Amino acid sequence: MTLVRWNPFREIEDMQSRLNRFFATMPELPDGDGTAMTCTSWRPAVDVQEDESEYVIKADLPEVQKNDVKVEMLDGALTIEGERKQEKEEHGRRYHSMERAYGKFLRRFTLPSGIDAGKVKADFKDGVLRVHLPKTAKSSPKAIDVSVS
Repeated sequence: MTLVRWNPFREIEDMQSRLNRFFATMPELPDGDGTAMTCTSWRPAVDVQEDESEYVIKADLPEVQKNDVKVEMLDGALTIEGERKQEKEEHGRRYHSMERAYGKFLRRFTLPSGIDAGKVKADFKDGVLRVHLPKTAKSSPKAIDVSVS
C-alpha cells in the first residue's frame, strides 16, 4: 500500500475547478429584483489602454455581427454584451471537432472618475470592438508667486 501525502491545496483547486465548470454551464437564473443573472460560457479577450487623452477598450469579437453587440455606459460602469451564434450544420457537412465557444457574453468594467460620458465612442471593424473613453479636461496646476515682505 502506497501512502499519499495529503495536500489541502490540491483539494481546493479541485473544488474551484468543479465550481468553474458548474457556473460556466449554468442557465440564466432569476435575480431578486426580477432581472436575470447570466453566467456566460465564454468571455471575449479584452485589452485596456490609456494615454493622456483617453482610455481605449479593445474586445476581440470574431464572427460576431455588429447587430449582436450592445455597449452601454451607466453609473460609471461600461457594459459590453452580445452573442456569437453557432453555425448550423449544413447538408453534407459535419463537425469532427468544436473547440470555439458560442453563446451570450457579458463584460463589465468599472471606470475611473474623469470620463467624459458625452463623448464616448465605439467602432467595430474586422472583429474588434474599440470603445474610446475620453478623459475630461483637467485643470492644470498653476504656479503662484508668493512675495515675501
